Amino acid sequence: MGKSILIKGGRVIDPASGLDGIRDILIRDGKIERIIPQNEPEKKASGNDPGNDEGENRNEENRNEENRDELNCDGLNRVDEIIDASGMIVAPGFVDVHVHFRDPGFTQKEDIFTGARSAAKGGYTSVVMMANTNPTIDNTETLKYVLEKGKQTDINIYACANVTIGMKGETLTDMETLAKAGAVGFTDDGIPLVKEEIVLEAMKRSKALGMPLSFHEEDPSVIENNGINRGKASEYFGIGGSPRQAEINMVSRDIELAKKTGAIIDIQHISTKEGVELVRQAKAAGVNIHAEATPHHFSLTEEAAIEHGTLAKMNPPLREEADRQAIVRGLADGTIDMIATDHAPHTAEEKSREITKAPSGIIGLETALPLAIEYLVDSNEMKLQDVLAAMSTNPAKLYKLDAGYIKAGGPADLCIFDPEAAYIYTKESIASKACNSPFIGKKMTGKVCYTICRGKIVYSAD
Repeated sequence: MGKSILIKGGRVIDPASGLDGIRDILIRDGKIERIIPQNEPEKKASGNDPGNDEGENRNEENRNEENRDELNCDGLNRVDEIIDASGMIVAPGFVDVHVHFRDPGFTQKEDIFTGARSAAKGGYTSVVMMANTNPTIDNTETLKYVLEKGKQTDINIYACANVTIGMKGETLTDMETLAKAGAVGFTDDGIPLVKEEIVLEAMKRSKALGMPLSFHEEDPSVIENNGINRGKASEYFGIGGSPRQAEINMVSRDIELAKKTGAIIDIQHISTKEGVELVRQAKAAGVNIHAEATPHHFSLTEEAAIEHGTLAKMNPPLREEADRQAIVRGLADGTIDMIATDHAPHTAEEKSREITKAPSGIIGLETALPLAIEYLVDSNEMKLQDVLAAMSTNPAKLYKLDAGYIKAGGPADLCIFDPEAAYIYTKESIASKACNSPFIGKKMTGKVCYTICRGKIVYSAD
């Protein structure tokens, strides 16, 4: 028998059902056994007034009292642990469909165990690993290694397989065999797929499998120095940089190919206002297209690269304020479905190199929630319910994961956080093996207090 947990008095927000109200949640044997209403009218996720019908409210209060009595009789006396979630949000465990855990091959940066701990501290209960490891995940042996090691962690770890063998963009992997072996999608993230005929065939095969293809959209033919935006930042460093056209070219091409094939495609870490608009138009035209935004792309601009140097170097690069605003609007109107961190650990030695030689990427699992609260919720750009959907429900749906919802009988994968708790993000506090982040020293608002995965407390702030 698994440990039982009673979460009392939290504001439960479930984007999948629209639930938004004060509830108790009883967890037993890794599942949510019951969700018990409190003595107040239920609020809907839309924020509409539930009404003032006194008779209806009295009936609801009576039902709530019966539920609490039932819990006290046959539930509370058998609970192993009680969490007082008063003043906190209880949300589905977050789902990140874009992480780099560097395992196998680059474990000096991160490994599956430290990556899982970082994810849990950030409120994530499910993650999808990218396939640019060494060896790459273009074969069942490496895929099995990743998935088996993931099972030894406290969270749910999934993996994409590669689109092409060795990420060389020349020969397609055995996508059908990799799907049977447990891959949840396909990507060569880190390297764009240049050859149109390869992309077209990959789309046809992924369409037949009903699985998503995720694209790193940067046209290498127009990039001189990647990781830094061509504009103010590249001029500051005296380099050529990466122009916005690099993303526009690839997104435009892949939308046209998706129209032809009907494939499910995901535009990863979108960075330009033009890219956002292309996705918006494609959705309106019925293309089965999805998009990810990283917290750093909706919170920072190329000014951060000038200020922080290599710690704010990433692919695609941070761009202009108009691009940041377009990404926020894209999240707000649903053009961009998902918030994905692109958690990309590197060693301090690597990031200390000069701007053109240091690798691109930053860590992001432990800062995603507070950045979303600051730049999306507290700025009145989005409702909290919609942000939580982008961080849990929507990515889970795309990759067909049993996650991203709160329901009796469903998995007990939850994030409990205080949306108003303030703290300073420090190197010493980081659970990841790496600390390459431009946010170190920043005051954050919104703190994960508990992460529960499969009915087990896998992170506690206490």
